[in-house]
Amino acid sequence: MWTQGDAPGDPQGEETQPGAPGSEQQPADPPWEPPSAVERSLYDAGMREDWNGYFTVLAATDLFLPHSRELADALPGGVRLTPYRDERFPGLSLAVFTRGLVPQPAGDRVFQWCELSTLARNWPGGVRWLAVNPGTPVETFLPADARRWRRAAKRAPAEPRLKTLWSGHRHDALAHGMACGALILVNHGVPWNDPGWCGGGYTEQRANLRRWWEITTREEWVATVQRLLRGEMSTPVWEFALRVRQALVREQGRPPGAARWRETAERVLLARTAELVDATRRPPEFDLDADIALVQDLIGRILRYEARFRADGLLLGDDWVRSVQAWDLGRASCLARWGLTARLAELPEAEEALLRAGEAARRAYGSWGEFAAGFVLGRCLHFDGEEFGASYTDTLAVHRTLTTDPESPWLSVPWQV
Repeated sequence: MWTQGDAPGDPQGEETQPGAPGSEQQPADPPWEPPSAVERSLYDAGMREDWNGYFTVLAATDLFLPHSRELADALPGGVRLTPYRDERFPGLSLAVFTRGLVPQPAGDRVFQWCELSTLARNWPGGVRWLAVNPGTPVETFLPADARRWRRAAKRAPAEPRLKTLWSGHRHDALAHGMACGALILVNHGVPWNDPGWCGGGYTEQRANLRRWWEITTREEWVATVQRLLRGEMSTPVWEFALRVRQALVREQGRPPGAARWRETAERVLLARTAELVDATRRPPEFDLDADIALVQDLIGRILRYEARFRADGLLLGDDWVRSVQAWDLGRASCLARWGLTARLAELPEAEEALLRAGEAARRAYGSWGEFAAGFVLGRCLHFDGEEFGASYTDTLAVHRTLTTDPESPWLSVPWQV
């Protein structure tokens, strides 16, 4: 354990010297291994007695407050700070954890997201200590100093978007399922192999599930995850058009031209309609011509997106997108963990969903590159409207990170596991 001495101007008046550890570090046995780069940086700064460096790291990273679930549900619009008393220190302390050392949720305890700057603005009067990662081999007790924390927040650099929990799954089948959600999680600045214990914080995660997914209950979470794993959340016509092209690839050994693709898609639609709908008894709202026009327009959009993908390195050479199932599977990978954060799911069922996402991805694709192209096309068809706006450029930037950074799961998790 470390304690940090009083910052200059701190009114608490402890006997330790400014910036010096108040006690010797107690080495772990066996040697402690940090769970991520954040905890490593905090550990190194503490060993050097570099408290400015320590605060800079702390101000740049996500922090999580232990919280009562019952209280969080009763106050959905805010977070109540709940100090506690540690018998080793005079006065009250407030506990926070960095992401890699958040304990697994249990009982009524959940975790709320915050930042050091947030604590500086809302520090409760009478609380003397900020307890960072209490109960772990690197717990550190810091005298309350909101001014110093605000200064640290102003100079704190942005964290890398790609983060890895070194203590988490990194090379097995579960890691593969987690890596299916990497394009989303890396874009959000969350570790790609985050197990979902804290996510974006309990209250924020529940609000996001309600806003973006209309999920408020466990039953709704289960149903949505299952639909994603079956590929039923994307517009069916996207997959229909791509499957028509895949059939032509198998037939002629190469992708068809636009005219042949459109002609074949129209023929398939006509044949399917003849089987399912009696022409003399079609409902008034049935419009086959409109459906054909929709598919032919979609084929043009797909071809234009693929041309842009090749220019930007998402597709190599004359490659093409096989399927957009990745868009559903990537979201399933994330939703499995978001349900755990929101306490709508238990760890075993979240892990089962991750394993199923990985299995489905391996059936549909032959590599991370193919998976990525399918995901990005699905996202573009869902959000972008051929504007090549932020929905595209943000995802492209994450794709470049995932294909070049040595920490990337797409470079470390084998496709076939």
